[in-house]
Amino acid sequence: MLVAVSATGKDLDSYLDPRFGRCAYLLFIDPESLQCEAVPNPGYGAGGGSGIRAAQEVVNRGARVLITGQCGPNAFGVLAASGVRMFQAPGEPVRKVLELYGQGKLNEIKAPGPGRPGPPGRGFW
Repeated sequence: MLVAVSATGKDLDSYLDPRFGRCAYLLFIDPESLQCEAVPNPGYGAGGGSGIRAAQEVVNRGARVLITGQCGPNAFGVLAASGVRMFQAPGEPVRKVLELYGQGKLNEIKAPGPGRPGPPGRGFW
């Protein structure tokens, strides 16, 4: 089973980034072998829809679990509809977060966090 983690860097010693849609990297990890693939978050730096882009990347890569700080309403909807379970973790190194997950010490995210407004669209100015 593949686990996705929002992270500040490219490896297991990077810290969990609590901002799912705006994290720099998504790490896709096999929790048994600890084999890790780092993917730049397609939502990082996006003007709007960052959570949806990140969520689509998680779903498209086949992760069944996401560990992050929180998910906004749009990302939560995409992930929940795709059957991805979401867990909340503290801002610890990813290696430590995986240990907590394996020990069943992370809380499952059952509701979306607050959304962040994107930049104004065309016609706003």
